[in-house]
Amino acid sequence: MKATTYDYVIVGGGSAGCVLANRLSADPSIKVLLLEAGGSDRHPFFSMPAGFAKMTRGIGSWGWFTVPQKHLNNRVLRFTQAKVIGGGSSINAQIYTRGVPADYDDWQQKAGATGWSYLDVLPYFKKSENNQRFANEYHSYGGPLGVSNPISPLPICEAFFQAGQELGIPFNPDFNGATQEGLGYYQLTQLDARRSSTAAGFIRPVLGRPNLTVCMRTRTLRVIVEGTRATGVEYVTGDSRDPQIVRASREVIVSSGAIGSPKLLMQSGIGPADHLQSVGIKPIHDLRGVGSNLQDHLDLFVIAECTGDHTYDKYNKLHNAAWAALQYLLLKKGPVASSLFETGGFWYADRDVRDRSPDIQFHLGLGSGIEAGMAKLNHAGVTLNTAYLRPRSRGTVRLASADPAAAPLLDPNYWADPYDRDMAIKGLRVARDILRAPAMRRYVQSEVLPGARVNTDHELFEYACANAKTDHHPVGTCRIGRADDPDSVVTPDLRLIGIDGMRVVDASVMPYLPSCNTNAPTIMVAEKAADMIIQPSTLREPYEDQAAHIGRNNPGIRDAAAGRPTSAVHHAGF
Repeated sequence: MKATTYDYVIVGGGSAGCVLANRLSADPSIKVLLLEAGGSDRHPFFSMPAGFAKMTRGIGSWGWFTVPQKHLNNRVLRFTQAKVIGGGSSINAQIYTRGVPADYDDWQQKAGATGWSYLDVLPYFKKSENNQRFANEYHSYGGPLGVSNPISPLPICEAFFQAGQELGIPFNPDFNGATQEGLGYYQLTQLDARRSSTAAGFIRPVLGRPNLTVCMRTRTLRVIVEGTRATGVEYVTGDSRDPQIVRASREVIVSSGAIGSPKLLMQSGIGPADHLQSVGIKPIHDLRGVGSNLQDHLDLFVIAECTGDHTYDKYNKLHNAAWAALQYLLLKKGPVASSLFETGGFWYADRDVRDRSPDIQFHLGLGSGIEAGMAKLNHAGVTLNTAYLRPRSRGTVRLASADPAAAPLLDPNYWADPYDRDMAIKGLRVARDILRAPAMRRYVQSEVLPGARVNTDHELFEYACANAKTDHHPVGTCRIGRADDPDSVVTPDLRLIGIDGMRVVDASVMPYLPSCNTNAPTIMVAEKAADMIIQPSTLREPYEDQAAHIGRNNPGIRDAAAGRPTSAVHHAGF
């Protein structure tokens, strides 16, 4: 049977894939197929902001774990990766942060990612945005992605800001504006008290396009390469074991994330030849950078018991939970409308980086035991997470076997560089200082974890080894770079080096981890990639005047000038 052909086949319906499917299918003459291994986002936990608390426990995720982390006393960490339409944007804590100009200038200047400086990428952040508060040189409105302020903040959040000021940390009303440093409310990817995922914002409104086909529960086994050109993909649908083939006349675009994309490339024979041979896969293109350069934010946390019901822990009781559900249904307010981590900020562990940007990030959790693996208190508690933002350690994604269904070997290699450990522990000390500040005494009774008796660096190291968790921000495993750099995987226009008709578009292409949560940067990558694909010769023209204006008027911004997949779910389940 003759294989169906599309212009573009996008593998992965996550934060990036949904954006691409929307933008490419806007041209009615172009046929686009979006393949997603996960299912629909119809379950109410996906749309309710507080549903994030359920996501780290396995809803809508692959259920993967790291290999033992040798620099964390061989600890094995749960590594949540999305398996649902919308990807990470459907299961994350909805925090909308972008990083700082220096992050993207480093991409261009240090990694050879020409065209990815801050002035190059800022217009693409704005292009997606439907901001409910800001409209200025940093923000816009009218885009598909809802960005709003918290609906139901609690008084303890204001005390948190005061505590920071007592320690010399200012209040910041916009972490994506002129400066990042300070504490404040995060803007959230929400609209009308509902999660604004890329599935909700970019895909659901365009499902009526006859040139767009969306197939869920469709697992791609490999990219088909003929000669030196990618021509299609092989996939299975649902519980079927019978592979089918679909062809791409223009491009195959891999958008399966920082774990899924290198995994698929290696399954296809593209990657480090010695590793592929070791698991029984014949290499068709030796590309050693595939699956290397893995970076992630490692999260440490302080948990304290409160002096009363000052957080959302009381809603774990059945009668309070019922009231919270009713409050949300009728008023679109209350704990269900909260992402539970909507307050936080950025500060410094290393004083020597103050001329660049903050190097630690805080997330104030309005309860205890919010995420899987974190301690839950018997009485109301509060959690303050902290992560070192620019880790020097690098890890890998590798295959466990030639079986596409096998979980990958995930090795973030946390704290391989001792500097990361030292900065993380300094950040943990700052978090403890904030919760112990005078302004917090009205709300915080005592620190439970690490606990008052844990004070030396060694004691805090042992505590971290036993309790650290991922911040769910993996990037870098198919990094952008110069074509002559043997560690690069894609060129600055995101074409796979050495294979025609193929790009990688997702967080895996980021050469360095941005100083922030990674959902907004991933969406930006997809927006920029769509323009590269649609209008490569006029990529910068619509934005050059705007970028020049921003650079002149903001000294803080530096310029680095076999058949159709009929058994899949098609346009359903949204």
